[in-house]
Amino acid sequence: MNTFNQIIRTALFALLTIFGMLMAVVFMVSTAIAIGILYIVARISGRPFGVKNYWQQRRRPTVSPMTKGPSYSKNDVTDIEMREIR
Repeated sequence: MNTFNQIIRTALFALLTIFGMLMAVVFMVSTAIAIGILYIVARISGRPFGVKNYWQQRRRPTVSPMTKGPSYSKNDVTDIEMREIR
């Protein structure tokens, strides 16, 4: 009986391992497709495509059409005030 349980556990572990590997392959393929799409869009628009340029562009504050100034995200908060609520 103990041997049978070990075989079942090993088979389930192997199945879970294979499933995890398939999920990793799907993630890598979808990432490669996304990068390919970003490269094609950059080439069509005439901009150079590079990871450094892409992240610099994404980190720049965007200009809000309503205020004509930069709009900041929640990560830009530098000062907070805390009050104790009883």
